[in-house]
Amino acid sequence: MAPPAVRNTGPQPAIPAGPPVRPLTPPAPAASAVPVAPPPLRPAAPPPRPAVGRPVNPFLSQDPAQKARRLARALISDLAVYYPDRRKEGLANGTLRELFQEEIQKSWEEYTEQVGKELAESTSYFNDALNEILAGGQRVF
Repeated sequence: MAPPAVRNTGPQPAIPAGPPVRPLTPPAPAASAVPVAPPPLRPAAPPPRPAVGRPVNPFLSQDPAQKARRLARALISDLAVYYPDRRKEGLANGTLRELFQEEIQKSWEEYTEQVGKELAESTSYFNDALNEILAGGQRVF
């Protein structure tokens, strides 16, 4: 069956005009505009190098003495952080050596195991850390 025929019955009503339609693409630049080159993706010169002899990150250092000092300070800092009340009492009473005897022995064993007995016994890094950190700068150890 054929679709019904559409009849033209006269003039159609006018559709009111809406707001003007804007184009989706941006307008072309004016002829007098000077084109600007995009910034370079890489810097022209290489970045400056760090000073010779000093690593960028001290924790990446291969110097055994620096590693030993850092380990001694870390081990003794742990004692001060884990036992603040005992440390305070030992500083007040002058009994730090007795109160921390067991923990200091364990830390010393860990220290000598990691840095080697020769380096541990030939330097004062461990005692320096004990006096500076645990004893608060006093010469106790």
